[in-house]
Amino acid sequence: MAYKKHLLKKMKARWQIYLLLLLPVLYLVIFCYVPMFGQIIAFKDYNISDGIWGSKWVGLANFRTFFESYQFEQVLRNTLVLSIYGFLAGFPIPIALALILNALPGRRFKKLVQGTAFIPYFISTVVMVGLVLKILNNRSGLYGAVLMALTGRTPMDLFSKGSLFKHIYVWSGVWQSMGYNTVVYTAALAGVDESLHDAARIDRANRFQRLLHVDWPAIKPTVVIMMILSLGHIMSVGLDKALLMQNNINLAHSEIISTYVYKIGLASGLGNFSLSTAISIFNAVINLIMLFLANTISKKVTENSIF
Repeated sequence: MAYKKHLLKKMKARWQIYLLLLLPVLYLVIFCYVPMFGQIIAFKDYNISDGIWGSKWVGLANFRTFFESYQFEQVLRNTLVLSIYGFLAGFPIPIALALILNALPGRRFKKLVQGTAFIPYFISTVVMVGLVLKILNNRSGLYGAVLMALTGRTPMDLFSKGSLFKHIYVWSGVWQSMGYNTVVYTAALAGVDESLHDAARIDRANRFQRLLHVDWPAIKPTVVIMMILSLGHIMSVGLDKALLMQNNINLAHSEIISTYVYKIGLASGLGNFSLSTAISIFNAVINLIMLFLANTISKKVTENSIF
């Protein structure tokens, strides 16, 4: 009781801060938590005229429909390939870039490199995909012009070979986001005590040894936390980029869960909201399992975790 009175007294003394907190809390409740009640349509044969509560209850029928679908294996495989490939390629590069930038002696050059790497993040997905399609065009793009000049013949159309989709998708994403993703690690490196580097210099440690024994231990907890959060979104492959890069030729390699949900729920004209919601829940459950698994392993191995 005394603790509650003390807490209320502190809240009353700092009421301005809690007032500022009110808007983001309301936003989360209205737009994140309230819509969760709509997830119940995954267990119903949802009909707009009957509404959410009036629609017939079908239990796990929508989940079974997805699991028994001939496209289940394909969309699951494509999603896993893109997500795991994207994680393995995209996660270590910002860390390496942050460590390299921190080691650079010239402040102006460091800022120039960081700013140049940061700019692609502000390019919209639509524009970025347009750039990729234009640059990799086998006739009018940079890729086509260079190879034509070297070989004297028109090179292969990269977008006509479905197996290349994952490479174009992942590495264009790495290029776009690596500068932004270095911010967290750069901030962590900024907190390294310079006296540690001075002590290492006295012990005649070279720059690589200082990076290994001073810089890396300083950002290791941050790296672990970011890795856990990334694994918690392992199945959340973006809809817009995959859909924009998709065509009839690479469909077998580019059809992922998010594009499949979009087509079933909206684009096909069938409006099967129950099935699309069931697939989304399946996707979210896999992400949740990966988050808890990564957090548990990290807690046991590195003693760093988010909960």
